[in-house]
Order: sequence, then C-alpha cells, then structure tokens
Amino acid sequence: MADRFRGFLPVVIDVETAGFNPRTDALLEIAAVTLTMDENGYLMIDQSYDANVHPFPGANLEQSALDFTGIDPHDPERNALPEEEALEQIFKPIRKSIKSHGCKRAVLVGHNASFDHGFVTNAADRAGIKRNPFHPFSTFDTVSLAGLAYGQTVLAKACNMAGIDFDGKQAHSALYDTVKTAELFCAIVNTWKDMGGWDMVLATRGYQ
Repeated sequence: MADRFRGFLPVVIDVETAGFNPRTDALLEIAAVTLTMDENGYLMIDQSYDANVHPFPGANLEQSALDFTGIDPHDPERNALPEEEALEQIFKPIRKSIKSHGCKRAVLVGHNASFDHGFVTNAADRAGIKRNPFHPFSTFDTVSLAGLAYGQTVLAKACNMAGIDFDGKQAHSALYDTVKTAELFCAIVNTWKDMGGWDMVLATRGYQ
C-alpha cells in the first residue's frame, strides 16, 4: 500500500455541515473509511468510523443546509461530541492504520474533496489538534476520477455506472456517502489495475 500512493494512505471522508463556509459554518457529522490492499494488489474497504458533532461555539447554522440534510443539531439523541472529541475519535484509528501500512500520512479521498478537506482542516485548527493525519492540501477527488472513468460526476450516477448499488434515501448521511465514495474509489483504482495501467507504471519504473 505504501508504494501505491507515494507513501500516502487513502482515507475516504465525508462530512455533513450547516453551510458551505468551513470557517463559519458548523460541522455536524463526519465519517471515515480506511482502505487496505489484498494479496493481489486490489484496493478494498478496511474499517469505517463516524461521529456526530456538536456545533462549535458561535457556529453559523444555515437553515437551508439543515433542511437539505435533515439534521437537527440540537437533537439530544444524536449523542453529538464536541469537535475535538469527534475528530480524535476519527483521527486515532486513521493514525493507527497509517502506521500499520507503513505509510507517512493520510491523503483525503472525497467526492468534492476540497469541501470535506476544508471542514476537517478548519475543525482540527479550532480544536488545536496538532497531529492532523491528513496531507495539508493534497486530495484524491472522486468527482474528477469518476468523470474520467465513467463520464459521471454525481455520486449516485457514478456509482450506477460502476455497478455499485446506491440508495438515494440513505444519501446525505455521512457514513453512507463515505462508504459509497470508498466503493467508487476502489472500483476506479482496481479497474485501472485490471486494464494494465498500474503494471505499465511499474514497468516504466523498473519494477518488472
């Protein structure tokens, strides 16, 4: 795994938020899926993690965003955690996975990855977390990859083209969207391998 992505461990992230501005709008849900590789070099889902997040003090809550996600930030049954606790609950197993795979750090995989990366980075900064496992700016975006591979950029449509079941009723749950994004990313990477693309890369680098 460490050789496949230049020492990075791909970790799929999805967030649900109360707006579009990562500096002012609340982070409400975060989910992560770590990936691993089988003995034949195929990428696959390893573990999944998720947490509901309590809005940080002074956070903006856009009603249109809440209507879209259906999240009530003040529902006690959410068992929401403060940002620092929620992020550490997600970051701790990611750090462990980075170490177990011999990687240097994680690279965030997301559908519109810059959106998720912005919210994770800003939340980590607010919480004073110094060991953010993610690369500070590099990401793998399944919007671009799916556009290239399947001619679709919407997650549900790209999954359909890839032969991945997608239940629209479960969409906009951070964990569900993360799992589906992870399945899509694995499908694209593994298809590239099956087409001989990765073997060609290895050959040019003198590994074959």
